[in-house]
Amino acid sequence: MTADTPAMHPRLILAELEEHPLRQRLNNEFHARPPIPLLGAMLVSHLVFKHSATTGEAERANLSKLCQGHVCTAIESSDSHLMLETGAFRMRWELHTEFSSYTFFRPLVTGEELHPDVTAFDAVHPEWLSGIPGKLMVATHVELRSTDEINPDSILSSLTPNSRTMVAAKVADGAAWIFTDFKIDNGFSRFLVLNQHMTQRQTGRTVQRLVEIETYRMMALLGLPVAKEVGRWLYKGEKQLAELMDCIGQAKSPDDERAVLGTLSALAAEVEHSVARTTFRFGAASAYHGLVMQRIDELREQRISGLPTFFEFMQRRLLPAMNTCEAIARRQEELSARVARNSQLLRTRVDIELERQNQELLGQMNQRARLQLRLQETVEGLSVVVLTYYGSQLVQYLAKGSKEWHHLNTDVITAVSIPLIAGLVAWGTRRMRKKLAAEEGAGH
Repeated sequence: MTADTPAMHPRLILAELEEHPLRQRLNNEFHARPPIPLLGAMLVSHLVFKHSATTGEAERANLSKLCQGHVCTAIESSDSHLMLETGAFRMRWELHTEFSSYTFFRPLVTGEELHPDVTAFDAVHPEWLSGIPGKLMVATHVELRSTDEINPDSILSSLTPNSRTMVAAKVADGAAWIFTDFKIDNGFSRFLVLNQHMTQRQTGRTVQRLVEIETYRMMALLGLPVAKEVGRWLYKGEKQLAELMDCIGQAKSPDDERAVLGTLSALAAEVEHSVARTTFRFGAASAYHGLVMQRIDELREQRISGLPTFFEFMQRRLLPAMNTCEAIARRQEELSARVARNSQLLRTRVDIELERQNQELLGQMNQRARLQLRLQETVEGLSVVVLTYYGSQLVQYLAKGSKEWHHLNTDVITAVSIPLIAGLVAWGTRRMRKKLAAEEGAGH
């Protein structure tokens, strides 16, 4: 490029290129739902509602009603998430595939004692909460305090051997303390976060991870009741399959085999229906469990002596449930494969028997065809005799009619014509049969 050539601005260059229609949307999704920086004492109330896939419009319509009673400022907004700021609280809404979450933030005064029934959404009208589509799945409080306000040692000294199992850890490389027991009191599970020297963004990330751990933990556990239900059915299905295999070995006739095949096909349909009904639930449980463990890893836990960490607690309480779901899913797939193999084996036996019966039928048809051919040849021989007889009668009539023109004996003429007529008829019949046979062979 010479000095006289004007420099082309990058935006002008990009303007000439065709942009993918999803480029901006995908990039915005990448930066969506950032953690909210938190400063000072804070009460966070997190609600999660399990819903169907068609409640998005109803939820957005209900969100618009929230601002009718408050002066709302939309900080960020999209089709799947929204953040509102009011004078009484800050609310964040997120729409996911199976659930939607509502997180309320309310600042606390230093030293303020919280009543067990206090929430961060006390200023919200109860009718608005009851209008949220779906069923409540998670309700949790995160109480954020500083270590100057509440000493961690006071929490540890209040624990007794007979009290609830407390899960605790230092997080963010020792910058904060977290305490919880994952129990539900007054409808809410609770986390206590004691901030020692976390930054505002670290605090926001920590709180977001805690509510996500609780959300994904409960969503993952949705697979456990399904696994128990399917497990009881699988036991019956596996027992029925074993009995059917015994029936296959004891089958004495094709009818017995076809009856077993019908029952086996019905069992295969039930298995495939169960697989189709539970595949998503088990897959989602595994994905949610992975998210729980990922969020725990991001906390960067440090052990507090005498108390289990979040990782240890999930390994002991959540992992067995996830292993149960995985085992049931694997048993379903194995039962489906076994039913398919045995159905194919039995179907092969039935097909072989059908082929044998078809061969017997073809043999009988060939035998009847040969018999019919012999009868036809016999009929053709009789036809030659009949045609010869009628032909000789015609010759006799002609000889009698022309007797005045010649003096030959009519009987002699008739006798001489008989072999000639018989030969012509036999020759014509044989030639016609050869022609038909040649046409049939050309057609095949």
